[in-house]
Amino acid sequence: MKKFLFAFLSCGIFFNAFAAGGLSGTAAVSITSDTAANAKEMAFDEARRQIITESLSQYVNPEQLTDTVRNATKAELTNLISSSSIEGEKQSDTTYSANITMSIDKNAAKQWLMENDVQNWLTDDTVGDKFILQAVMSDKLANWMELKQIAREEGIDLSTRYINGNQITVEIPMKDRSNFTIAIRERGWRYYDKDGVLRIWK
Repeated sequence: MKKFLFAFLSCGIFFNAFAAGGLSGTAAVSITSDTAANAKEMAFDEARRQIITESLSQYVNPEQLTDTVRNATKAELTNLISSSSIEGEKQSDTTYSANITMSIDKNAAKQWLMENDVQNWLTDDTVGDKFILQAVMSDKLANWMELKQIAREEGIDLSTRYINGNQITVEIPMKDRSNFTIAIRERGWRYYDKDGVLRIWK
């Protein structure tokens, strides 16, 4: 149980997905350059790339995302940021450090991902009839077959979005969320809800 929770919760920077109606995160950065101004600009670019990568990683093909963020221009990524704030700012003649928080415009991010052919399951703010389920399986084949059987018994449509090792991400109609949660609990699945994503493991 602990290792599954750790896999869900651990990351390089702290982030809150879909906080305050959007994706957001905080990055602790420290950059040295030839001038403080250049160091600050580099620090913001680094924070922007970290936050976008970490915040979107749950909702996209991670390999595609990493490559796309790496190759994106500063202007492209800046267009995805709806707001930012700074805490603990420190500067010298050549160094800049701070904790930088940024919020991502979810609709802009979805559009950008689609334009770059990055497989994703971000939903448009105007579409609220589906939710994301992420399952970590100790026995991939048996557990996945059981989930599909539960869905059949409950008359629920599972729409597979991404499979990576023993983790699978699917979309389920929002109207079936309660019945599906009850059904998996009765079959011994553990679960918790974080930022609107139902995470289960067995």
